[in-house]
Amino acid sequence: MSLNVAIGGDHAGYGLKKVIVELLEKKGHKVKDFGPHSGDSVDYPDFAHPVATGVHSGQYDLGVVICGSGNGVCMTANKHADIRAALCWQPELASLARQHNNANVLCMPARYISEADGIAITNAFLEAEFEGGRHQKRVSKINL
Repeated sequence: MSLNVAIGGDHAGYGLKKVIVELLEKKGHKVKDFGPHSGDSVDYPDFAHPVATGVHSGQYDLGVVICGSGNGVCMTANKHADIRAALCWQPELASLARQHNNANVLCMPARYISEADGIAITNAFLEAEFEGGRHQKRVSKINL
């Protein structure tokens, strides 16, 4: 199944973002890259907000945001209603974020994972599906 995926980050996540964009496109997904488009210093909210807005609106099925620690983009994305952004540094965390928390934005820490890790984490996130059931009750309690 082809997905519409929004992606963004900051200067620290730029290199990994390029790798993930290439991966997503190879898999046949439509990708909107909100930037940045170079390794020059930028402010991560300028790129995480458009990703989260696009996922919230339904224009994109999922989002991916990448910065140095993953924390800044995760905090920013989670300010949006109905966004469940998950900071993942292992594939198992990405799978569980989707399966148990119905995460719709993947956040990765570019300074703490390899490109191979980033690919494996992204694949795990894309391949997992929300299990619903007992998890739905919990997910329904997230929004204020």
